[in-house]
Amino acid sequence: MSTNIEAANGQDDSRTQFDLIVIGGGSGGLAGAFRAAEHGARVALLEPSLLGGTCVNVGCVPKKAMWLAADIAGKLRMAQSLGFSIDADPKRPCALDWPTFIVHRQRYIANIHESYRRRLDASGIVVLPMRAQLLDATTVECENGARLSAPRILIATGGHAVKPQIPGAELGATSDDFFQWCAAPERVAIVGAGYIAVELAGVLQALGSQVELFVRGTRLLEAFDAELTTQLAEDYRQNGVRLHFGHAVAALEADGARVRLRGADGALSEAFDQVLFATGRRPNSERIGLDRVGVALDARGHIVVDDLHATNVANLHAVGDVTTDAQLTPVAIAAARRLMDRVYGGREGRLDQNDIPTVVFAHPPIGRVGLTEEEARARHGDNLHIYRAGFRPMLYALAESPQRSLFKLVCVGQERRVVGIHLLGEAADEMLQGFAVALKRGITLDDLRDTVAIHPTSAEEVVLMR
Repeated sequence: MSTNIEAANGQDDSRTQFDLIVIGGGSGGLAGAFRAAEHGARVALLEPSLLGGTCVNVGCVPKKAMWLAADIAGKLRMAQSLGFSIDADPKRPCALDWPTFIVHRQRYIANIHESYRRRLDASGIVVLPMRAQLLDATTVECENGARLSAPRILIATGGHAVKPQIPGAELGATSDDFFQWCAAPERVAIVGAGYIAVELAGVLQALGSQVELFVRGTRLLEAFDAELTTQLAEDYRQNGVRLHFGHAVAALEADGARVRLRGADGALSEAFDQVLFATGRRPNSERIGLDRVGVALDARGHIVVDDLHATNVANLHAVGDVTTDAQLTPVAIAAARRLMDRVYGGREGRLDQNDIPTVVFAHPPIGRVGLTEEEARARHGDNLHIYRAGFRPMLYALAESPQRSLFKLVCVGQERRVVGIHLLGEAADEMLQGFAVALKRGITLDDLRDTVAIHPTSAEEVVLMR
């Protein structure tokens, strides 16, 4: 419920005293507030912007919506090649009417916002749509001057996209800006090689842009298995994305209404309608009073937390992208829930951050759980067993598309315990969740081979690897 808190202290102490104050209404903050309220805590939540944070508004949710649109576009093109009659402009087959789709996307997000509001009201959580700063470890001051106090405070302020500090950076956009676009630009340059760069490159190429990806290093997705990212790069080339590895962008320069990239070697690119930076994010840890209270930060400004999500200041906790945790929405949610279960529910347990499954919604998706081959070799030496399955999914083979999938298992020891599962291909995002449970339970290669395959599927390749 939304409540106005009197700026003057002492008028109604019951309205300024809480069991928990949550600063930030993104995925982690909301999860913490809801779980604490379930345990009977009186909670105040401060969020000056849209509920749901990055994930719901300019991250996971609208990104997946755009990925789904791009996936449909690709399937429609394959349908034509397989004999289906698709009415479309022959110059732009299967073109997306962006404004129409955006209406559906934003309606979906608006429904999420409304769901949050109903749950907050039903839970009795006091919501204040404003910024706040820590005055001390138990007191916050709202921007309207009101002061709230609680024996515990949870910081969940998230992060934000940043542009590199190079000349002309203002000519480029970030992922936040992408979600304001109402059409696919004709030519797009994307700078970066991480989750956001790879995902948006695939989406824009599928929806009609000519995409060029400028990568400082020698590969995509450094945190993923190198063999799979090599195959992903080839899949992207086959889909028309132009990849430039070993290309450090030193500046952007205007060329009329378009933009050129100047490399560190002085070379100037062709002109692009849009340049999109996907070169990193920064935590929202400034101007919330952390320095006043003495909260420890790392070199990049993330709040340092222990495995109980406590900071170095007693009774001050933090979760999500503002911390040193893995920057994943499910991690923030799980951490917040476990924290509140311990504090208010009397339960033991903490978030196990080993073997966290993760997927990049590329075209096709790529996912991992556990160790890459490189990581396993560093930890276990040469006592490894590596298994691979490279293939074309049936639909792509039928349509004579060159896109290929690559699955990989990393096993250790005589018992061949599975310590890494890596999937690149159609439906890899949906497959990985179940296999991640199995890996956490300590499965071996024999366990997989003892499981009867489901045929014909891509998933059967995981249990048939030799």
